[in-house]
Amino acid sequence: MATCSSSLPHTSHPTSSVPILGNAEELEYTIHKCSSHSANYVPENILVDKPSDQASRWTSESNWPPQFITLKLDKISIVESITFGKYEKTHVCNLQKFQILGGLSEDKMVELLNSGLQNSHEAEEFPLTYVVEGYPVPCQYIKIVPILTYGTSYNFSIWYVKLKGIQEESAVQFCLCHYNQYREREVIRLCLKHFRQHNYPEAFEKLQQTTNVVLEDPLLTELHRKVVCEGDYRSCERILEGVMQEGLFASFISKQTYQAEWSLMSPSVDDDGRPGMRGGHQMCIDPEAEMIYLLGGWDGFRDLGDFWSYNINTNHWTCISGDTTEQDGPSPRSCFKLCIDTTRKQVYTLGRYMDSNMRKVTPLKSDFYVYDIEASKWTLICDDTAAYGGPRLIFDHQMCMDPVNSMIYVFGGRILTSGSSDTLTDDRPLEGSFSGLYSYHIPTNTWTLLRPDTDAATNGQKALKARIGHSMLFHPRNRKLYIFGGQRGRECLSDFFSYDLDSGDIEVILDGSKKDDVNAPSLGSTQRATIDPELNEIHVLSGMSKEKERKDTGIKNSFWVYYVDQKRWSCVYKNENSDHLYWKKQQQFEPCPRYAHQLVYDHINKKHYLFGGNPGKKAVSKPRLDDFWLLMLKRPSNEQLLRRCLYLLRKTKFLEMAASNPVQGLKYLQNDMKEVVDLSNPQEREEFQQLASNLFRPPGSDVPIHLINVQATESNPHFAVRTELFDTLVNFFPDHMTQPKSNLLDYLL
Repeated sequence: MATCSSSLPHTSHPTSSVPILGNAEELEYTIHKCSSHSANYVPENILVDKPSDQASRWTSESNWPPQFITLKLDKISIVESITFGKYEKTHVCNLQKFQILGGLSEDKMVELLNSGLQNSHEAEEFPLTYVVEGYPVPCQYIKIVPILTYGTSYNFSIWYVKLKGIQEESAVQFCLCHYNQYREREVIRLCLKHFRQHNYPEAFEKLQQTTNVVLEDPLLTELHRKVVCEGDYRSCERILEGVMQEGLFASFISKQTYQAEWSLMSPSVDDDGRPGMRGGHQMCIDPEAEMIYLLGGWDGFRDLGDFWSYNINTNHWTCISGDTTEQDGPSPRSCFKLCIDTTRKQVYTLGRYMDSNMRKVTPLKSDFYVYDIEASKWTLICDDTAAYGGPRLIFDHQMCMDPVNSMIYVFGGRILTSGSSDTLTDDRPLEGSFSGLYSYHIPTNTWTLLRPDTDAATNGQKALKARIGHSMLFHPRNRKLYIFGGQRGRECLSDFFSYDLDSGDIEVILDGSKKDDVNAPSLGSTQRATIDPELNEIHVLSGMSKEKERKDTGIKNSFWVYYVDQKRWSCVYKNENSDHLYWKKQQQFEPCPRYAHQLVYDHINKKHYLFGGNPGKKAVSKPRLDDFWLLMLKRPSNEQLLRRCLYLLRKTKFLEMAASNPVQGLKYLQNDMKEVVDLSNPQEREEFQQLASNLFRPPGSDVPIHLINVQATESNPHFAVRTELFDTLVNFFPDHMTQPKSNLLDYLL
């Protein structure tokens, strides 16, 4: 049985930090238990890989959850991977989605994997190592939980399972000893948290002295003393101001969801002009020089050959050339590609689209140009890349630059042919065929075909299906190409995978078979994508689907972020309004849905720039757009987070004053409290307005429910409320500094 790429959770450190304990080998196991609410067929030869035997599998009587198989290892082991064998053909009972748990006992397991199989005949292997503080945790039980089959009304089937790991006794005992020490330490920390939270200071101090276990970072211990024990709110504010200056809020901020903020870029008063309406143009950006370059496109009537630069600092457009052919540059064109070498300040362009009439009179050669920015000069590298081992004349392909290794990568695109003859030869492929993956080494002027277009696995390699209208991004740190979406003939693709440039391996992230998955964007042939290697993020702006636009449905704007490390998507902006009048009113506030637009990203200043595109026939009166937008993805700043902390501190202080001295509390509310309120936040503004009602509430009515049994002392009647405040403030600190997130009572029935 098989699966797609895995998303492996770790409690502390990634698997790359795991010490080398020995070589993994196949582990022996037995089927310990199957789901019992329905009959299950478990043949005797399930532990033997027989891909040609359809009966050699575990199969359920129904597809109702819960269904599972629990495998028991013959002895405790460090399980490193699981391999699923499959039937020799695709099968509706293959698991599209499944979960794998592991642990030392059946009733206490953690999730090791949440993934799915490709619906193919190829076996698939997934890593399973569960790491705590840099060391793998041994397991004796592995539980496989099917969730979804490829045929949604079909039962679950598992054809073959193989586990690999380490059983060498010294290695296992070493990790087991470390894990047990970790668990004992965490139990003590839970007890310490419980004793302090419920105001048992003697028990807390005795346990801490006896075990020498530290509950949290000393800074938080000091914050707890000032907040809970002393109620010294001014000292707490000074502590938090220092926390902000030391950058300790950064971890919390990085986990917050982005908010998309669009701004329409108005032309500078010094502009002689700006690029006109167009779609199918190309843009590239030099973040260090803060310059954007725009070339060509289609204005609805003709191909364009103008070349522009935009200075981000001065907000100024400059027309470098009204027609690049006059400077020995490329002819007017659309549906081509640009990429920029920011180190050597050179812009490369490849490909174009020609209609059938032009193809009859124009040689179908793939010219390849470079523009030297500093010399302001175009150079024809070659008039036909196919003659030098490169791609034929293509359009709607993708091109990426690796400036460190002086390499350009080109993938996909449709090959243009004249269509004047029905005779097909190796030199003239069938109209509509697609181009594979090529690399171009700039210093040696050398093209290399890395992978041809294939729609099926060959020679043990996964298929690399070429397409048009897709996205491709180069990640310089992990040296991978990320490819997703596009169109192949009438097939709209929504897969997402990476290609390792060093090994040639393909990792499938989304196989494209899931429909209406709310946790991932609807990839197609109109999205635009950028990458931030420093943040390890991929950004996707999906706009209007041309197919859906003709049906007048499905018009939407959305912006997604893919976190490479976490292997998860997050939608940060969505507007599914399809009313044309609405978008006419919004034309100064956010861009209308479109395709054939261009999006570039300044990864240094974290800004996106969007220009032009086709809004669809019914959307607006213009056949093409010339609007220019800035998009910023914003999270709370350090200053905003500090203000929020101060708000919580002063709110708690006010509640205490309201209970003991209402007159003094009212003055505090009108002065100290008001200066930290964000009046632009409706929720916070409303809460602030209602705070005055606390001047008339009975004492103790603000005690949190989970601390209702905490006994207040005469010297500290506000202990429970202050404890709740401290627990809230702790959430803003990095996990390695804080007390445990869970509570001792959570583990009791």
